[in-house]
Amino acid sequence: MISVLQRVSEARVEIAGEVVGQIGPGLLVLLCAEPDDTEAVGEKMLAKILKLRIFGDAAGKMNLSVQDIAGGLLIVSQFTLAADTKSGNRPGFTGAAPPALGEALYDAFVRSARAAHPVVHTGRFGADMKVHLVNDGPVTIPLRAMAQA
Repeated sequence: MISVLQRVSEARVEIAGEVVGQIGPGLLVLLCAEPDDTEAVGEKMLAKILKLRIFGDAAGKMNLSVQDIAGGLLIVSQFTLAADTKSGNRPGFTGAAPPALGEALYDAFVRSARAAHPVVHTGRFGADMKVHLVNDGPVTIPLRAMAQA
């Protein structure tokens, strides 16, 4: 599973001009499932995201997690994180999970996030979304969680 976290002061997702998810300070989580991923991989990724200390404390040091600041999570599916650009100029996306598996893993990740964190909003899997954000810092962190061999 691949994710890109962006520390934001605000973020929202629009579909056809309608806001479907919106947060204030917190994390925009762009999430991509890969073919070998499982719900357990998603749980591992979520645990890391919730504990990652990338918010400033009183001294301005990155010592606080999204949980510590009671920030929001805006979780958006993004299969393009699995883009293969090794050859040619058109990316391939065979590294992303097939749509049915990707949606099931995304839904499981969101359910787990909602069970573990009080403020969770989402985009809509497979939709043409417009993501608006104010990256705070800027702070952008790529993460990868893999199944245990």
